[in-house]
Amino acid sequence: MLAEMNADALKARQVTGRGQRLAFIAQDELPPGAAYEAHIASTGCVPTRHNLHDFFNASMWFAFPRIKAALNARQSAAIDLLGVGPTRGGVRDALTLFDENALLFACADPRLSAALRQFDWRTLLLQRRDAWGASGASCEVRCFGHALLEKLIAPFKACTGHAWIVDVPPAYFEWDAASRDAWLDDAVSAALLNTEALTSRMFAPLPVLGIPGWWPENETPAFYDDTSVFRAGRRADVKIGASKAGQAVAASAASAKEGEESPDSTGQGDG
Repeated sequence: MLAEMNADALKARQVTGRGQRLAFIAQDELPPGAAYEAHIASTGCVPTRHNLHDFFNASMWFAFPRIKAALNARQSAAIDLLGVGPTRGGVRDALTLFDENALLFACADPRLSAALRQFDWRTLLLQRRDAWGASGASCEVRCFGHALLEKLIAPFKACTGHAWIVDVPPAYFEWDAASRDAWLDDAVSAALLNTEALTSRMFAPLPVLGIPGWWPENETPAFYDDTSVFRAGRRADVKIGASKAGQAVAASAASAKEGEESPDSTGQGDG
């Protein structure tokens, strides 16, 4: 498996947080005492075990290479500054939460983003189910966290991701899936690199099986009556939106054949 992943990484010219060529190595090749993220940043080598958790981690390096590189850059910079201690600190905690459990909530309707932040499940998941459809959609979710992906092998109702809200242009939903992912990769990686005071309060909890179209049982409105899962809670108080990098991709798309073509996703593995 490692050989195949390394061949794909080499072909895509992928790099880690400090520009080192991405490669996957066996877990026992990590030097004793070396910090995992610092080792990846300085050598390009990702220690990988033969299990689902690390398989999904590697998969995200291919699906969202710039986001993974941005997370690695921020983690390694924090380690350089503070070292490795008994606690990570707020920034590294937020980065780890993103890496392990994030959902990317792409949304063109501020009312839906507000509903998510305010735990207004009836509006977001029932009354506005039309917003999640293939036709006329105005929001969608991409699963990023590799621990969350592992949990979804055996899904359970209370399984909850941490949604990172990304404001997207309406034209986003006219693009194909690969182009949308490339746009998100640019926008979210830029936001991660440029948001200095990252905290866990930047995420909004979202019960994954409640997402329309993701679980057959949520077709019944009574599914959402379970307040042990769809609970009221604190408001996610920091809004994370599309970055200038992502907006530039959107502008490029709009200029191509008067908006008829999707944004160019070539080169997405360059960093």
